[in-house]
Formats: sequence, C-alpha cells, structure tokens
Amino acid sequence: MTLQPHPDLLLVRRFENRKLLGQQAAELAAARMRALLAGQESISMIFAAAPSQDEFLAALCEQPGIDWSRVIAFHMDEYVGLPEEAPQRFGNFLKTRLFDRVPFRAVHYLNGNAPDAAAECQRYSGLLRRHPADMVCMGIGENCHIAFNDPHVADFHDPHLVKVVDLDTACRQQQVNDGCFATFEAVPTHALTLTIPALVQAPAIFCMVPGIHKAPAVYHTLHDEITERYPSTILRRHPNAVLFIDNDSASRLT
Repeated sequence: MTLQPHPDLLLVRRFENRKLLGQQAAELAAARMRALLAGQESISMIFAAAPSQDEFLAALCEQPGIDWSRVIAFHMDEYVGLPEEAPQRFGNFLKTRLFDRVPFRAVHYLNGNAPDAAAECQRYSGLLRRHPADMVCMGIGENCHIAFNDPHVADFHDPHLVKVVDLDTACRQQQVNDGCFATFEAVPTHALTLTIPALVQAPAIFCMVPGIHKAPAVYHTLHDEITERYPSTILRRHPNAVLFIDNDSASRLT
C-alpha cells in the first residue's frame, strides 16, 4: 500500500565519513539511553547486525555512564539453516561486537535453527510483548529493506511481530557485497525477521546507513513514495527517527 502524503518527519544527519557517523550516532543513542534509564528501571533495545553497524556498535560500547545491567537486548533477524558457530549468524555477529562486550541484563537470541520456526516466531514475539522496545538501532538494505522485510514481503500493517521470510535476489547479493559470504549460492534463502510494525512501534529509531552501495537506498528512502516497494520509506512517518548518512551514502542526493 502507499500511504497518503503529509509532511515527512525523518531527521537526517550527514557526516563526512562512516567513522564520524558511527561516533556521533553512538553519542546520541547513549544520551537517549541515559535519559531513559534516569526515569525507568530498565530499557529494551533492538539491534541490527550488519557491517554497516560496525563503527556505531564499537563506539556505543565505549560510551560512558550507561548502566548496561539495566538494558535488555534483542536482535532483529536471523538466517535459517546456518551452523550454530557460523560467524554470519546475526546473533554471533552481535555477540562478538556488542553482547559480550558490555554486561547486559539479558540478551534474547532469535534461533534460526529452531525445529519449529513458527513456534520460534511466537516465542520471540512473546518476549517482545513482555519487553516492548524503547529504542531500535538499525540500518537499511540495498533494496531498502529494514530487518529482512524485503519489498516482496514487507507489510506496513503486518499482523505479526516476527515471521519467516524468503530473501530476494538483491538482499542475498548484498550479503556477498558486504563480504559476509564468498558466493551468492552460499547465502541462505530464508530467515526469521521482526516485522515492520515490530520495529517502528519503538518510540525512538536510530538508523545508520554509511557506504557507497547504500546511496540508491538512501535516495529512495528520502524521495520516493512511502510504500512497501521501498520499505525504509516508512521511517518518514516515525515521530522520532534519525537517519545517519555519510558522504558516500548521500552521493545521490542533491
């Protein structure tokens, strides 16, 4: 569906390079975390796993004054069928870069190898309902997906919080472009993903999108109709979302 036009709400911050982008995004996210923790006993956060998040995640771990023992963590997607030890598994990616680096209260992993995928989606949905996300830290795919909501499965009004999806060609090729897999054939064809409503219902979204390969996606996100054809366009309807881009990812903007 296409949403009716009204003024866009998405705030855009542009930086010279991805290191500066990651540092500034981490500082702003940390400030939000400290403010939330000052007023509530714990907070819940959802994190994306992708090379585009590396600088942000590294800088976030170094931010002062965060009581990580009061932070509950989720991740937003996971491949189906990869070996448990595979570094490409998003849980393992985040475990190395974030979950094992700071002392979270709890980390809830999405299991792409669960024997009953539907039951795993229900289990994770229940956790998300018990611990509603206060913040989402995410990226945007080359095909404008958010999490693994590729255009052909994206639904702005999805009734589910977590679902099984098949990955489109552009999404799978991005995993090769990012250096995560050596060949297209090695990329899994299916994944579990948080849906678009599960992501955008969070009160705050920090979206980090560096790199030249993301330039078309940034352009579509900011300039095309708000429709599932470009899932990331939904961010323009969120009242408190910030898009962090660098000169490379902004290169198609005027």
